[in-house]
Amino acid sequence: MLLPLAGDPDGPAWNQHEISDVVDAAKLSNAAVLVGLVERPQGVHVLLTRRNERLSQHPGQVSFPGGRIDPEDRSALDAALRETWEEVAIERDAIAPLGFLDPYSTITGFRILPLVARLSPDYRARPNPDEVAQAFEVPLAPLMAGSRMVQMAMPWRGRPRQYWEYQVGPHRIWGATAAMLVNLARRVGVSI
Repeated sequence: MLLPLAGDPDGPAWNQHEISDVVDAAKLSNAAVLVGLVERPQGVHVLLTRRNERLSQHPGQVSFPGGRIDPEDRSALDAALRETWEEVAIERDAIAPLGFLDPYSTITGFRILPLVARLSPDYRARPNPDEVAQAFEVPLAPLMAGSRMVQMAMPWRGRPRQYWEYQVGPHRIWGATAAMLVNLARRVGVSI
């Protein structure tokens, strides 16, 4: 079950305990992303982007459209919709918000609020080349299959850090994006 749209999810991120030794939760910048789901003849797909290689943070990584919550944003929902427009030019009327996933904290200093939404099947993504190299869809079912996500580890500031990873075609989905997909799977009752 998703968290309600009535207000921004509060409380600590579901993974805060994993990074509390390197990131002070009180100093995280709030961000919001859009987990866009679209019904296709072959099943539900999820919208992802590949970030521009020239960006200073997370260059070339697969991510959801989104970014920092700005002071003029009324809510995380508003920020996710604004960022989606700025990054891939999807109109607000093509997006039907459904609810939130749990907050997620990153080792790079963000507390992310993932907004799950249904995309109109006829939406059209037009990537902003300053931010997004590519927008694409992948089938959701394999991502929700617990056996397909692999938990990996890499060293970060003196100790191994766990992260989730999934390879779909040429795309490596890992880190925060994969973790949010794991959270989605758990929220809909899949054991990962």
